[in-house]
Amino acid sequence: MAVFFEAIPRDLMGQACALLAALTWAFALVLFKLSGKQIHPFSMNLFKNALATALLCLTLLVIGEGFGTLRDYPVEDIYILIISGFLGLALADTVLFYSLNLVGVSLFAIVDCSYSPIVLLVSWLLISEELAFFHYAGGGLILFGLFIATKHPPPPDRTRGQITVGILLGILSIALMAVGIVIAKPVLDVGGFPLFWATTIRLVAGTVALAAVTMASPQRRQLWSVFRPTAVWRYIVPASIFAGYLSMVFWVGGFKYTQATIAAILNQTSVIFAILLAVLILKEKLTPRKTIAVGLAVMGVVLVTLSESVERWLM
Repeated sequence: MAVFFEAIPRDLMGQACALLAALTWAFALVLFKLSGKQIHPFSMNLFKNALATALLCLTLLVIGEGFGTLRDYPVEDIYILIISGFLGLALADTVLFYSLNLVGVSLFAIVDCSYSPIVLLVSWLLISEELAFFHYAGGGLILFGLFIATKHPPPPDRTRGQITVGILLGILSIALMAVGIVIAKPVLDVGGFPLFWATTIRLVAGTVALAAVTMASPQRRQLWSVFRPTAVWRYIVPASIFAGYLSMVFWVGGFKYTQATIAAILNQTSVIFAILLAVLILKEKLTPRKTIAVGLAVMGVVLVTLSESVERWLM
């Protein structure tokens, strides 16, 4: 198996990982939306992380990467991955579930387009990556698309104020996610940290943080009741496998094996997958306003992630 993967070009592996991350994430969003009608966001995130952690530990056992593997890497790298997991998998994903419950899958998919410009902005702030004109232009298109989305008529059970709050929470979750992955990028890329171990450490950090918060809550009995088998497991179990295990491994793999910009634009194809699945499965309406918002946001993503290519073409 290892020989087979080693034979695949590194960039091709990264691109395949990024695309698979988008597809599995889109499926997970739809399933989480169905779960969110009955489960608290804290509980959903804790369940997702715990199940994914168990699956990753089993994977490490199967592929034979024990704790001895970590001796080859600085302890500082592990600390960075722990912080990355706390930000991205404890804080960001919990806020994400609150947002998803308020705005629905198709509107959240539009919000998710802010991922690329936020990653670029965070990279500029933290690791001094330069921003070009088309980064700003693309970011502006995405913000305009989000503005149009906030004007979309709310569903019958939501007010316009709730939609606006949901969109703002979605942007906050993506910002936290971006900080988490940007600080981990040097560890994954330059440091060459093993993919499955990096993903496992991030998940363990997120799970422990969530477990500590829920145990300190007066509602801990209710929050932990998600681990008691019920009918809703038919949604949350596959959703957790798609989001916490498959999508997470593919997402980190995309950043590890190919350029961040290429991984970002392939990740954003989740917008198309999510909206199609929301229409087909959740029966969410694809209105003209929502279609225009998606179009503007996707155009912005293309400008942001392919800015260098666009500049060369114009010159």
